[in-house]
Amino acid sequence: MAQVTVTIDGKAYRMACEEGQEGHLTDLAARFDQYVSHLKSQFGEIGDLRLTVMSGIMVMDELSELTRKVARLEAEMSALQSAQDGTLENNQHNEQLLVSTLGEVTGRLDALAAKLTGRTAQVN
Repeated sequence: MAQVTVTIDGKAYRMACEEGQEGHLTDLAARFDQYVSHLKSQFGEIGDLRLTVMSGIMVMDELSELTRKVARLEAEMSALQSAQDGTLENNQHNEQLLVSTLGEVTGRLDALAAKLTGRTAQVN
């Protein structure tokens, strides 16, 4: 396991992570530190534990909102996919109906042409 030192609210914390994840962990810690710094600037020195808890709640609030957005987007995508699938099935049905209708029209035109020319119509 790799180890990295991150800084939150001016304090260094040594943490373990998977190999290759050091940069990601450092970025996450820096982002979390921004929450702590923001709250500290608004409320002053209210205690490390309280700042950490409040920051964690802010992060969870954002995560919750993003989770709702993802769920809504997934539902919209599913509805669009269903509509598209239905359209494709409808298009296939319409194409089959068109081919059948064109076949009938062609047969009628052949019969009419045969009548007009005085010959017997060929049946396909």
